Amino acid sequence: MKLGLVARLAVGMGIGMAALLCGGPLSAQKYTDPDTLAPAFPSPESVVDRMLELSDVKPGEVVYDLGCGDGRIVIAAARKFKAKAVGVEIRRDIFEATQARIVSLGLTDQVRIIHGNALRTDLRDADVVTLYLMTGANERLRPNLEKYLRPTSRVVSHDFEIKGWKPVKVEKVTTGGIGHTIYVYRMNAK
Repeated sequence: MKLGLVARLAVGMGIGMAALLCGGPLSAQKYTDPDTLAPAFPSPESVVDRMLELSDVKPGEVVYDLGCGDGRIVIAAARKFKAKAVGVEIRRDIFEATQARIVSLGLTDQVRIIHGNALRTDLRDADVVTLYLMTGANERLRPNLEKYLRPTSRVVSHDFEIKGWKPVKVEKVTTGGIGHTIYVYRMNAK
């Protein structure tokens, strides 16, 4: 890969994601555990807000974030949209830090963090599922999404499509000079 392309990837996708794609130091994170679906790389706050807006989250609905990282999506869902939220995080260190953050923010009545595997999570309560995982990880999750989600449920993915599904909305968002794409799917229209 030419250095110019690597530099553009680093700016456009973030240094962590570019390192992963180019076989850099973060690529080991992807392969140390076969159930790890993506590097720990958070969505910008403005993208989080737009993901939740585009998926039409309503008060009282249940939002699942698979690979919740620092909890920014579940926190925004609870605070800004008055939703119940569940984050699923496989890495214990990230889970513990995020759980402590939820407690410190006084959101334990609205937000629950699960230390677990997104590939084995029961999603039947979900009205909305959010993802910031690579396309291959989305493909691995697709059978679970199809098994558990109701026809009215929505899935919103940051930057990476779910192959074989047709999005009902696609929106480009620029934040900090970096472009992002948000894909929204309805289970009854996938």
